[in-house]
Amino acid sequence: MTSSYDLIVIGAGALGTFHAFHAAKAGKRVLLLEKDRYPIGATVRNFGQAVPSGLAGRWFDYGRRSLEIYQEIQQQTDITVRQNGTIYIASDADEWTLANELHDRYQGIGYTSELWTKAQCLAKYPTLKPDYVVGGIYFPQEMSVEPEQMIHRLIAFAQRKYGVDYRPGSVVVDAQSTARGATVTLSNRQQFQAERVFICSGHEVRLLFPEVLAQAGLVVSKLQMLLVEPVAGLNLPGNILTGLTIRRYESFQECPSYERVVANTPEHLTELKKWGIHILFKQATDGSIIVGDSHEYAEATQAEDLGYHTQDFINELMLTEARRIVNLPLTVRKTWAGFYSQTKDEIFEHSIDDNIQLVTGIGGKGMSSGAGYAENNIQKWVK
Repeated sequence: MTSSYDLIVIGAGALGTFHAFHAAKAGKRVLLLEKDRYPIGATVRNFGQAVPSGLAGRWFDYGRRSLEIYQEIQQQTDITVRQNGTIYIASDADEWTLANELHDRYQGIGYTSELWTKAQCLAKYPTLKPDYVVGGIYFPQEMSVEPEQMIHRLIAFAQRKYGVDYRPGSVVVDAQSTARGATVTLSNRQQFQAERVFICSGHEVRLLFPEVLAQAGLVVSKLQMLLVEPVAGLNLPGNILTGLTIRRYESFQECPSYERVVANTPEHLTELKKWGIHILFKQATDGSIIVGDSHEYAEATQAEDLGYHTQDFINELMLTEARRIVNLPLTVRKTWAGFYSQTKDEIFEHSIDDNIQLVTGIGGKGMSSGAGYAENNIQKWVK
């Protein structure tokens, strides 16, 4: 017997869940399928930062809308969203120039930012080492969440509020168009019918449509992160991003001085940039601090080459740079690797046919802009 829905979403990470959420909110009957007992991919292995300030183009717009969506949901139920701001700490004159240029650009489009002096940064974050800080650019409207909790609470809210039918442990082995829409088949031979299917399964898209993946140009990024033990009495509000982030994020790449700055990378940053390291700090609600991260890349068809382990020398590079920035013990509790897919075209959107759409390769933008992007994607279909 085949159960029928308006929409089936495959993959219950942030991207898939927000597609399901927005469709159900619009009155559609939605089935959300997750192959594991609970999401274990990029959605729960990241910093838990909603930072549109680091994005560019339409992704900034989606990120800006995502902040509103997070706020709307948080007012109805606790999904761990905290509006506690983002600060980028400039460590030299070049990074400070980029911070000023970004501030000017955001002032022109009405996105609130504040330039903080060295003294203001140190007053707010006294654990920062004075020798590191030149100044900072602060975004008070930005948010942080607890990544290991947020998605579970969001799914529960979508079930309770809008009737999303969520089925974890459902391994999809086939998706085929039919005269009535599309049919999805699970590994236990159970079938579901829907008018439309969105496949939001991260870099695992190869499980269903390997021939599409082979032509997609997708790249898988492996990130290493560390969790350090709480420090008694320490309060690090918001998302703390540093000089290497200023030298990396897309928004700064649009600044007039960016090309000159990256052409003059200081020698002591060369090895860090080689491994895609930029240092971020975010304190969790239990007082522990996430520190990271690094980036290694492989073609999606060869993702296994990245390995499942973390490399100690990369962790040491991150810790050494982190200790140059903050005066903290940084006692490591655990380390882990996260994986996400990305593409040069910002995201991989591919229609198998009129009824089945692949949406993956959002890269590291999912937490910051996935909610707004999914809303826009669903609106195009609902219309």
